[in-house]
Amino acid sequence: MTFKMIKLCIMSFWHFVFMPEQTVRYVTELTECIKVRSSDEDTDNSSEFVKFFPSFIWAVRDFTLELKIDDKDATENEYLEFALKLKHGTSRNVMEHNLPRECIKKFFPSRMCITFPFPTAPEKVSCLDSLNPADLSSEFLKVADHFCKIVFNDSNVKKLKDGITVTGRVLGHLAKTYVDTISSGAVPCLENAVLAMAMIENEAAVKEGVQVYKSGMEKLKDSFPLELKDVSSEHQSLSSMATQTFMTRSFRDSDGECLKSLEENINKLFEGYLCQNEQASKRRCEDLLSSLSAPMIKNLKQGFYAKSGGYDVFCKDLEDIVKKYNSQANKEVKAEEVLQEFLKKKSVDSKAILQADKKLTAKEKKIMEEKEKAALLKQEVKAKEEKQRQLEEKMEAERQCNEERMEQMKEKNAEEMKLLREEAERAMDCKLREQAALLEKGFTEKADKMSQEMEEFKRRNTETESNRAREFAVILENLNRRHEETMSMMMNHHEVRMEAILKKDDCCIM
Repeated sequence: MTFKMIKLCIMSFWHFVFMPEQTVRYVTELTECIKVRSSDEDTDNSSEFVKFFPSFIWAVRDFTLELKIDDKDATENEYLEFALKLKHGTSRNVMEHNLPRECIKKFFPSRMCITFPFPTAPEKVSCLDSLNPADLSSEFLKVADHFCKIVFNDSNVKKLKDGITVTGRVLGHLAKTYVDTISSGAVPCLENAVLAMAMIENEAAVKEGVQVYKSGMEKLKDSFPLELKDVSSEHQSLSSMATQTFMTRSFRDSDGECLKSLEENINKLFEGYLCQNEQASKRRCEDLLSSLSAPMIKNLKQGFYAKSGGYDVFCKDLEDIVKKYNSQANKEVKAEEVLQEFLKKKSVDSKAILQADKKLTAKEKKIMEEKEKAALLKQEVKAKEEKQRQLEEKMEAERQCNEERMEQMKEKNAEEMKLLREEAERAMDCKLREQAALLEKGFTEKADKMSQEMEEFKRRNTETESNRAREFAVILENLNRRHEETMSMMMNHHEVRMEAILKKDDCCIM
């Protein structure tokens, strides 16, 4: 570690570490400065602090005492536990001695003591900021390096109640919430702070997830038109990534409303990209037909088919155009629909040429008309079948997306429940150790009181798990309900489009 880093750490704790008697006084005030639940106005729920409080590092500066207990050598941690030893009795002095020590034991299951010698000669302490490395005590630097390694490498990531990790961004929200609450004269409530942060973070998580999806689809759009399966495949992949991005950042989305918002945003965007892909496909198919039919258009303008036997020549030319078109546009999402429209338009020219062809008898012309109607009907059926196939493909993509979301939700819930149980187990283990220590030292009454506290602690944990399970069941139920609604909406939209096409076809026939 460089001297600059060591000095930074030295100055960081040098001005803010309290001597033992000062420290314990502040700890006793914790229950008055913060509460866990908003509903427990008059209830002492400080027993839950142990679930999310950080490790307790007691840094003692200018330590000159011998690390001995009853004339026997002791470690720094043994010295700390000795300093936290309770006294028997009920006098005011005994209670004042025990209270802060009980609070430290109760709130901080993980405790550590580090003793710092003088950093330098007494006459140089007043100018620590400007000292050279050589002026600092080697023993002090050794302890400072050890202290920094513990803080940087061994300290656990800060968490809130229910195992919520505190990132820098969350810490900023938390600090603002506490400052605003204290400024208003109220007592900060962790539950309310978490809910406020959840609202901010979950809204941001939705935007982040949408941006992941949108960025990926915008890149894909550069390749439009594509086959529907390619667009659907990328949609599924990006939808999964967006959901994962959302879940990584979000927490306490108890009613699933934010997940619903993400889902609706993605579905809306997907429909838009499908529309853009269809438009690009339609343009390509129309351009292809325009190119392939250019010679025929020229012949029509020049009256090339207006002769005996012209209808047969026209049909062969049209057949050749369709054959080439099918070979080049068979993977386009709008291939069949565009071809259907093209054949309808050309049927007008076809009828005129057929009626003008003197080579054919009236009976033959009638047969040719029926044959042409059958060909148009066949193409219409193909176009409808293609639309149905595409609908089924989109519905299958939606089904797979929903299954993926369900799995991601289950994994997130399982991880959250695991953290919840681990948090409760650590807290319970701490309470059991403290109870055992009380019994060993003869504090039977305090141990009995702790038993009641642990029973209440277990009850609340069981209640929390049950509530979480119910919330999750509702979220899954809503997820499935929205999926069914989406599938129904897709079917209805498809039926409306098909009815519109049928009406259009009927008008053309009439």
